[in-house]
Amino acid sequence: MDLPLRPPIRPMLARSVAAVPDQPDDGAAWVYEPKWDGFRAIVYRDGDEVRIDSRNARPMQRYFPEVVDAVREALPSRCVVDAEIVVARPPGPGRPDAHLDFDALSQRIHPADSRVRRLAEEVPATLVVFDVLALGDEDLSVRPLAERLARLDGLGLDDPRVHATPRTDDAATAREWFAAFEGAGLDGVVAKRDDEPYQPNKRGWWKVKHARTADVVLAGLREHKTSTADRPLVGSLLLGLYLDGAGEDAGPSLQFVGVAASFPAARRAALYDELAPLRVEPGTSAAGDHPWADWQDPAVADGSAGERRPGAQSRWSAGKDLSFTPLQVERVLEVGYDHMEGRRFRHTAQFKRWRPDRDPGSCTYDQLVEPVGYDLATILPDAPGIDR
Repeated sequence: MDLPLRPPIRPMLARSVAAVPDQPDDGAAWVYEPKWDGFRAIVYRDGDEVRIDSRNARPMQRYFPEVVDAVREALPSRCVVDAEIVVARPPGPGRPDAHLDFDALSQRIHPADSRVRRLAEEVPATLVVFDVLALGDEDLSVRPLAERLARLDGLGLDDPRVHATPRTDDAATAREWFAAFEGAGLDGVVAKRDDEPYQPNKRGWWKVKHARTADVVLAGLREHKTSTADRPLVGSLLLGLYLDGAGEDAGPSLQFVGVAASFPAARRAALYDELAPLRVEPGTSAAGDHPWADWQDPAVADGSAGERRPGAQSRWSAGKDLSFTPLQVERVLEVGYDHMEGRRFRHTAQFKRWRPDRDPGSCTYDQLVEPVGYDLATILPDAPGIDR
């Protein structure tokens, strides 16, 4: 590619802060944008040649042929932009408004070209652009954000498949967005100083994400990759929530909702020793009675039976050993999470504290806060998928 910026470019990042910041008093200004819940994408176009890189600088244009086509039609013939690939979905059961669907987006990362192209037709993705790093022969990444955004506005992106992100310079409006847009599946708000150049792989922006807590059941663990026979360590704790109504006589069903995994080395060792008495030995009656004893059963491994179990292979696991050590279902812990994706935590949960006062059977989905509904079509009009 003959561009002033050539791949790979690592995207500029954001660090977490507790609240939407007020405007600074040093002459600069914050620019506030929605934080999209999709795949970060640095997009390069040089004529008909299009490359789309992930956050880790891995080309992913083969997974989004419809986005490649849209880039050729909507973006300038030679450019580099920073963007997010998202999938918009229409109202459906339990979701009265149009919304983002990360699960549908993640299904696109698949080795079979025929599957990718079928999904591109059935569930097309949209490119949301929020920065311009190069145009023609100009390297804009060294220019202040205010200049780059002016150039972005000048592109007039009105293609249904390629949108410029909404933005505001009003902190009160950004706080309203933070509260309202979650119902459409967005992740929070990003704040960017308008006087700064683009800084690849640096956390120069600020992000405010939704944060909540839940009391969850501890039902298993995986050992850390640095574990040894002499010093086993906890890698992650496997978490569950009960789903009522699993059957008239079956009782509640424990659904796998995610993991808590970020612990210092000393804490990993202490946790392993602390939880050793809860280990369920293979071949025992307790192992057969464990709520996730069927985790390798194909009938539940893919979730088609309405059950979520740990250990099932997926397009992300790449053949990794996902076996785990089941634990007696006795402990409850409080974790922090940002939001749910279906019946699971969207990201790794954060261990807060043990809850010895809670009974495992009381840990159900009804404790989770449901965001107020918000129609994605309000901020992403005419995107593929919304009116399908």
